[in-house]
Amino acid sequence: MTLNLDGLDLSILGPACVAGLVVLSTHVPLGKQVLSRGIIFIDLAIAQIAGLGVILAQYLGIDEHGFGVQIAAAAAALAGAGLLSWTDRRWPEYQEPLIGTLFALAATGGLLLLADNPQGGEHLKDLLVGQILWVSYSQLIPAAVLSAALLAFMWLRGGRLVGLLFYALFALAITASVQLVGVYLVFASLIVPALATAGMRGRSRMVAAYVIGALGYVLGLGLSAVLDLPSGAMIVWTLAGCALLAQAVPMVRRSHPSHAAAKPVFDAGA
Repeated sequence: MTLNLDGLDLSILGPACVAGLVVLSTHVPLGKQVLSRGIIFIDLAIAQIAGLGVILAQYLGIDEHGFGVQIAAAAAALAGAGLLSWTDRRWPEYQEPLIGTLFALAATGGLLLLADNPQGGEHLKDLLVGQILWVSYSQLIPAAVLSAALLAFMWLRGGRLVGLLFYALFALAITASVQLVGVYLVFASLIVPALATAGMRGRSRMVAAYVIGALGYVLGLGLSAVLDLPSGAMIVWTLAGCALLAQAVPMVRRSHPSHAAAKPVFDAGA
């Protein structure tokens, strides 16, 4: 395999790295909550529903780069979040299989809408693995503002997110990220850093999770550029690799903690 050192272009990799940091800013604390709640696949479901909103907007002829697509994605994600909040109250013991069913419906719904689209395969690929290398700094401004607002809200709430509030905030965070990095990276950004630091306690866990996530994005983008491989897929692998390597650090190594009730994201004792 030929190495392409010319691919290390900061004008391309710079915005992509910032996009990764914007995604991680909300996904690291939310990933911790998802893991502690035991609803691991909610991010895939909500991300797929937001993606279905994007596909539906394009199907109806709305400009894919316009504000209408953003509204469609957010509306779809919030509707999905509202439904999952209701099922969580109505059938909490069946929440995980219901989340999986909703994911399957959203994924196949997108396939049905793209069935007659000659570029359907390309649209689906973009939705799943994202186009992080094509992100510009101007595109990141709305996502960064929304992420900052969500983080501020979590901080003001002391990380205590319950019921519809948790699902709605989660849906908005996913909507902002899925169009930047794709469904697969949304899942990896939420779960991998949280899982890698599951044995830690206190604010050091948050710091370690952010470091693992940031290294995963930077290394993944660099390797994808040098090896000329798909960026989204490579970042998923480097995130997993960084999580595994982190287990060699005594402070990070998981101690297989017992299942505990969800704790506030920003609680110093969490």
